[in-house]
Amino acid sequence: MSKIIDFTNKENDFLFRLIGKVAVDLNSPAYVVGGFVRNFFLKRQSKDIDIVCVGNGIQLAENVAALLHPSPKVVTYSRYGTAMFRFNDIEFEFVGARKESYTADSRKPAVEEGTLEDDQKRRDFTMNALAFSLNPDEFGLFLDSFEGLEDLNNKIIKTPLDPGITFSDDPLRMMRAIRFAAQLGFVLDGDTKQALKKYKDRIGIISQERIAAELNKIILSPKPSVGFLLLFETGLLSIIFPEMVLLHGVEIKNGKGHKDNFFHTLQVLDNLSQVTDNLWLRWAAILHDIAKPQTKRWQADIGWSFHGHEVLGASMVYTIFKRLKLPMDFKMKYVQQLVRLHLRPISLTKENITDSAIRRLIVDAGDDLDDLMLLCKADITSKNQSKVQKYLENYDLVMEKIQAVESNDNLRNWQPPITGELIMATFSIGPSKEVGLIKTAVREAILDGIIPNDYDAAFTYMKERGKALGL
Repeated sequence: MSKIIDFTNKENDFLFRLIGKVAVDLNSPAYVVGGFVRNFFLKRQSKDIDIVCVGNGIQLAENVAALLHPSPKVVTYSRYGTAMFRFNDIEFEFVGARKESYTADSRKPAVEEGTLEDDQKRRDFTMNALAFSLNPDEFGLFLDSFEGLEDLNNKIIKTPLDPGITFSDDPLRMMRAIRFAAQLGFVLDGDTKQALKKYKDRIGIISQERIAAELNKIILSPKPSVGFLLLFETGLLSIIFPEMVLLHGVEIKNGKGHKDNFFHTLQVLDNLSQVTDNLWLRWAAILHDIAKPQTKRWQADIGWSFHGHEVLGASMVYTIFKRLKLPMDFKMKYVQQLVRLHLRPISLTKENITDSAIRRLIVDAGDDLDDLMLLCKADITSKNQSKVQKYLENYDLVMEKIQAVESNDNLRNWQPPITGELIMATFSIGPSKEVGLIKTAVREAILDGIIPNDYDAAFTYMKERGKALGL
């Protein structure tokens, strides 16, 4: 398909035409390719634009930047012949058209100069091999060498070359294929999907950081289960995230089975994704039951149990984050906290709710309470809709109770009004067992509602406990 298309708008028309003019002056025909062209047809915005020229991409970038006001800083990567700058909140990347060749143990290609068609062949998918000419004599000419627009319209992800070549050369493209399917709601071409299964082990040459980056984009997609099911079906998930694969399956004993925790996890993730785009809260959904395979036990009187999976799961968060090179800072601790506490609100829906239990939940969850409650609501899944409705009603009751107790007691991020230093000063004692006993007694008295949450009442109670200890 070759026809002139008006692909610009008032914000970018000037810059595109400037690039085309400079490219002609350099005798380096230039084209906008890839994601911008794809997104133009999908009516989606782009924050980065790829420019390919048949010539020196770095020189083109520098010459264009010199004509802009204010002139943006050009960052160059001479090894790959690429350069980039940011202008009007859009990142432009320039590269000379090239051929690429790969070795079996690396995704870093050997590069040589090539034609526009050579450059399109090295693209990952047909929908990313589309191009618009920026050259003045054919500005807006649409170039589609691999029927990518047809694939785009049919919502199909397909490689421009044999998928075995595409994925073997750069195995990260396997993750990208699944990521695009999840983000766009597309399906994988049959041969493409088969190649994912065949070449899945090639993912081993990709760094954990790059894998995690694509995995996070899948998690942030509108319906993450789409991506995870493809990862599972192609065998990639068993390589990059084996703990999650262990959740799959149902064991039946004496006619009693447990739910398939893999599909349950995906449903929880999808439920949560409808109400939040918080990446780390979505990770908590993925990991909330991650230790169930290790804690599964059969008990004749009650059936299957997973006692302690929340505690073991919290410790597994650390191991999984470390292996995947995810942040080991407060984000990891946040996920640990939610995994550790995720059963608490649900358990409150199964019993008479006491103010004491609510106070302890508020104190233990702190600033994460609202996110914890979102996770727990998403965790209410069952094929029995009347059962789901009952739990949702109880969940609403817990929320009402939390709001009532919070408004009365002001316990969010609460610290007891009595410190160890105050206890030692009052009773003229040093660090000792008694200090801990008194401090704990005051804390428990406030949480149990025996005394109000204020300094005077706590101080009086402290003195009473000290006297009872013979101080």
